[in-house]
Amino acid sequence: MALIVPSILSADFTRLGEQVQAVTAAGADRIQVDVMDGHFVPNISIGTLGVEAVRRATTLPIEAHLMITDPTRYVDDFLRAGANIIIVHREVLPDPRPLLGYIRQHGAQAGLAISPATPVQAIMDDLTDADLFLVMTVHPGFGGQALIPDCLAKVTQLRQALNARGLTRDIEVDGGIHEGTVAQAVSAGANVLVAGSAVFNDRETPAQSIQRLRALIGA
Repeated sequence: MALIVPSILSADFTRLGEQVQAVTAAGADRIQVDVMDGHFVPNISIGTLGVEAVRRATTLPIEAHLMITDPTRYVDDFLRAGANIIIVHREVLPDPRPLLGYIRQHGAQAGLAISPATPVQAIMDDLTDADLFLVMTVHPGFGGQALIPDCLAKVTQLRQALNARGLTRDIEVDGGIHEGTVAQAVSAGANVLVAGSAVFNDRETPAQSIQRLRALIGA
């Protein structure tokens, strides 16, 4: 069954606690906090205070997607803030395995992300070292972008590589996921779907949005 993970990047921050509680009640599987440093990506977003705020509003697992240049420096801060899953980018780590191991040793799940320009081959040596792999389907740093179709081929390639090695790992997709693309992502091999503007929108409630996405993938 595919998991639905609302990203608070698209939430109304004047009502953050209320909106986190709404998606929790609506049946979200976990919550994503996008962390941007203005260096690895052009924008700056929230940090550990955002994770702490979300932690106070929900009992769901929280994943911190660290779109930052120096994740090693800040991992302990996010662990203390209450992140259950910490996702770091392959592009900023010459060898991600020590940091992935550190995250797992300290009680959280470790995720490894790749941006659209990064080939799947860049993480082939890391398949046993992470609990999940995040394939960015948009360029990191901005919400509301359209999904880049070529990225779904990387999802399929990664799923085939994991299956060939007998590895059960989550493949997460993030970017441009909505009712028009969610089924494509699952068909490609993803089982964790990050949705921001598709969940936090003015057309329907978070519960209606999540139910619509689940209906489209039979989850």
